[in-house]
Amino acid sequence: MEPAPEVSDEARVKQVRRIFSTITDRYDFLNHFLSAGRDVYWRRFLVRRLRFFQTYRLLDLATGTGDVALESARCHPAIMVTGLDFAAPMLQAARPKIIRAGLADRIRLLQGDALNLPFPDGHFDAVTVAFGIRNMPDRARVFAEVQRVLVPGGGFSILEFTTPQGDLFRRVYFFYLHRWLPRLAKIFTGNPEAYQYLAESIMRFPYPSDFVREIGASGFQEAGKFALTGGITYLYEGKKD
Repeated sequence: MEPAPEVSDEARVKQVRRIFSTITDRYDFLNHFLSAGRDVYWRRFLVRRLRFFQTYRLLDLATGTGDVALESARCHPAIMVTGLDFAAPMLQAARPKIIRAGLADRIRLLQGDALNLPFPDGHFDAVTVAFGIRNMPDRARVFAEVQRVLVPGGGFSILEFTTPQGDLFRRVYFFYLHRWLPRLAKIFTGNPEAYQYLAESIMRFPYPSDFVREIGASGFQEAGKFALTGGITYLYEGKKD
């Protein structure tokens, strides 16, 4: 397997913004279709582990079309949710979903950058990011910003794809990522680049044990992980001291 090509942080940010601004109208459908519906289960697993105890506020980074924000507001009726994303078309797609769900009074959407969060210190009990951390080139800065906006004892939850550990499963998974995923994306979106990028970004992402160490090294306590669906996806958790 050829290693994924390296690109500069600035080029990667521009690439991600362009990609996610062009697939918005089919984004939800493709997430469900290409994961065989497992993405719904993965998000629910994350949301049901969230705990609120002081501010009863959640920040969902890279909120996209708002699935984690919506699931969180439904599951935890006492909380207020802020969804932040740097791609305006994604937020535009999220707003009608939130209105249809009757949750516009509890979920607000902001366009912004996870590297410079527009919130005061200690503003949230929990921060989440689902399938977005690999698109953030300066993870150390993101972790520092999350630490800043969390209350002491607040939780950081990260849902992310990875490469499965078993050799046979990994080979099948790579074949799917590099051969079938771009073809299916081309059929449904006309933009195979989006899902070729997905494959390459998964290959670049650290192995689960390495990423747990990275979370711990950034200052989060009780860093841990949960393998989901055979290790295709992991939930990572850490807590502010």
